[in-house]
Amino acid sequence: MLQLECPWCGPRDEEEFAYGGEAHILRPAEPDAVSDETWGDYLFFRSNAKGLQSEQWCHSHGCRRWFNVARDTVTYRVHAVYRIGEPVPQITTQSRS
Repeated sequence: MLQLECPWCGPRDEEEFAYGGEAHILRPAEPDAVSDETWGDYLFFRSNAKGLQSEQWCHSHGCRRWFNVARDTVTYRVHAVYRIGEPVPQITTQSRS
């Protein structure tokens, strides 16, 4: 089972959280001025990266706050947890041989 550390409540089992998708997706500054294609890209397309990715999670069965998690999508290893609005932490990963 995946363990996540809520920045406010501490470590908890994955069952207490709700996944919110890829983090750091910027909404178009002027939505009325963008094309349908650009708006569709914003709404539906994500990088779905293999490896390290920043994700949004909500502690839905706890404090109900949203936060970001830097997680490896292959190994499920959590590299960092940080609050929304904080800069993405510098993460160094060791390559596998």
